[in-house]
Amino acid sequence: MKRFDIIEHTADTGIVAYGADFKEALVNAAYAMFSLMIDLEDVREEVCRQVEVEAPDEESLVVAWLNELIYAFEVDRTIFSRFEILELDETSLQAEAYGEQIDASRHDFQAGVKAATYHMLKVDKNDEYSIRVIFDT
Repeated sequence: MKRFDIIEHTADTGIVAYGADFKEALVNAAYAMFSLMIDLEDVREEVCRQVEVEAPDEESLVVAWLNELIYAFEVDRTIFSRFEILELDETSLQAEAYGEQIDASRHDFQAGVKAATYHMLKVDKNDEYSIRVIFDT
């Protein structure tokens, strides 16, 4: 199963992330978001950040999760390439994100992602999970 697809949307960019379950789809959505910014093959696992978010429903949880990771990227100047969700229910998650501080000499940024949006947001639960997110870029 592929991890994600990139979708074009007017002036913004989006992704559809896939997973056997909601947890895997959330991990793949985070990976897809950071892959829009940088080639993740060059990112080392030198930092582990604890992430905890709560939201009223699954769709809002997706946005809260991704925006918390964007916040960590902006404030701590850390790029993440691996994600492990430790606890998850429909309204909260606890996870660890692994990556490293941005190194301009090694990291070539492709695009900026300002925020995950609710525009066209969709969590689909068929044989596999999929999450569609449009990012403000």
